[in-house]
Amino acid sequence: MMHFERHGSGKPLLLVHGLGSSLRTWDPIMPALTAERDVIAVDLPGFGKTRPLIGTVTVGTLADAVERFIHTEGLNGIDLAGSSMGARIVLELARRGHSGATVSLDPGGFWNDGQRRVFGASITASVALVRAIRPALPFLTRSAVGRTALLAQFSAKPWQLDPSLVLTELEGFSNSPSLDEARRSLIEGPVQQGAPEGSLAGTVVIGWGRKDRVTVPSQAATAQKRFPDAKLHWFDECGHFPHWDQPEQTARLILASTS
Repeated sequence: MMHFERHGSGKPLLLVHGLGSSLRTWDPIMPALTAERDVIAVDLPGFGKTRPLIGTVTVGTLADAVERFIHTEGLNGIDLAGSSMGARIVLELARRGHSGATVSLDPGGFWNDGQRRVFGASITASVALVRAIRPALPFLTRSAVGRTALLAQFSAKPWQLDPSLVLTELEGFSNSPSLDEARRSLIEGPVQQGAPEGSLAGTVVIGWGRKDRVTVPSQAATAQKRFPDAKLHWFDECGHFPHWDQPEQTARLILASTS
C-alpha cells in the first residue's frame, strides 16, 4: 500500500514524484491545485513513507505499483501529473491505455547513449555527494549559496527555493531505500517506449524546462517522436523541476491540461 495525502475537492488528480523524492516535492503548487481539484499525492514504493517493493525495483515495476494503487483506490480514469521519473511513469501508464489526461514534466528515458552516460555519471556523483555531507545538510540548505551549490544541476534558480523543501528533497537522496535500484534502472534499463499515433486513450502534455541539465531539452524532440499525439509545452527560465522554478505556470498547465 502506498502512503498518500489527499486534499481539496473537485475532479481527482494524481501526482507522482521523481527519483529520491516524495510527495513533499509538490508543496510549491499544492495550494493552487487543491483550490480547484481533489489532489492525491503519493509516495512511490521505497520513497517517502512507503515501504519498498518486494522484488526488483525498476521503472516498470514502479509503474505497476501506481497502476495497482489506481485500481485499488477506485481511481480508474484519474488525471495524472508526474515529475522526472514520475513523469516517465505517468507516460508509461498513458502508453498502456490509461484513459485520464496526463501531464509529464521533464520525463526521463528519452536520452541517446551519450546522454544516458552523462546522466548516469552526474546523478551517481550527486547522490554520493549528498550522502557524504548529510550531517551538514540542515546548515547548507539554509543559505542561498548552499542551495545554489547543491541544486545547480536541478534548478535554474536554486537560491530562491524554500530551504525546508530543499532539505527534504536532499535527505531523500540519503534515506530512500529504493533509490539505488531505481537509479540503476534509469541508467541501465530500456528507454521509454512510445505510443503510435492514434493509440492514446487520453490527452498527453509533456512539459520541459529550457534550462534542464538532467534531461536536456534536446530530448523533447525524441519524446515527441515517440508520442506524436502529445502536446509539448516549454518553460522558460526553468530547470528540471518546473513546479519549483515556475510554480504558477506549472499549476496553470496542469489545471488547463486536465480540465
